[in-house]
Amino acid sequence: MRKNILVALVMGIIVWGLSDTRGFSQGEKTKLVWKGCGISRRAFMVECAQAYEKKTGVHIELIGGGATLGIRATCAGDADMGGTSRPCLSDLFPEQESGGYLTIVAWDAICFITHPANPVDGITTKQARDILTGKITNWKQIGGPDRRIVLIYRIQTEKEKFSGVGYMTREFLFGDPSVDFAEKALYFRDTGLVERNVENIESSFAADGVSSARKRRVKILALDGIACTKENIITGNYPFFRPLYLITRGKPTGELKKFLDWILSDEAQAIISAQGTVNLKEGEGLKEKFKLWEHTDLILNY
Repeated sequence: MRKNILVALVMGIIVWGLSDTRGFSQGEKTKLVWKGCGISRRAFMVECAQAYEKKTGVHIELIGGGATLGIRATCAGDADMGGTSRPCLSDLFPEQESGGYLTIVAWDAICFITHPANPVDGITTKQARDILTGKITNWKQIGGPDRRIVLIYRIQTEKEKFSGVGYMTREFLFGDPSVDFAEKALYFRDTGLVERNVENIESSFAADGVSSARKRRVKILALDGIACTKENIITGNYPFFRPLYLITRGKPTGELKKFLDWILSDEAQAIISAQGTVNLKEGEGLKEKFKLWEHTDLILNY
């Protein structure tokens, strides 16, 4: 009897191990793990994951941590897919960011945010550069109150400047991803913490992704007189628009491919648009206007 019970327990453990859906094989699954960009998560992934599970029964676990985590975890095989708001930098980080394929899912924009009580409603591109590099330190220098600007930004690590927001902000404003921002600042390794501090500090200033910022209690500043609205992103009038991607390790198969096919479908794209994010159909004219493409051979739907 004891021998039979022991055999049954061992067999149960083996079956449980074989059915554990956290393994990242390419076979059929009832669970997928997504890691990455908090902006993508708030822009559409929560709602899309819920809709997909309701439709198929496949659960998608969402783990934040940033675009760099999404890329590197996926390339390392530690996630089925990742969310990223910047491209893979395989030339700079061949061991960490090679082997990934990107799928464009939606469009976002880099915006600049402050506290709602701040009377300043807009800035120029030059002023944004000067604030981020510490040349402008007081709101009165750009027509606001006599208060020190509390600069807040997202940092990957002390040695890296390649968060999704940080990388794309540097590219848009300076054409150089290695530019140093001012040292006198509050910096965090999570976009959510950046946004929450802007919500609480009246003289704050930060760069952000608009798809996430619009869901926070912050003021989104106009840039060069152009509001960062969905309509202005769609037309390309607001200049700092960028793709939001899903990344996979190699070309997807099995349940992962089914999910990617679904998120590009009219059903999922309607969900994305309903969240206020520019979907692919709405932003179909942006592909030709976007000037910062890298390794387009690795973008599956380029």
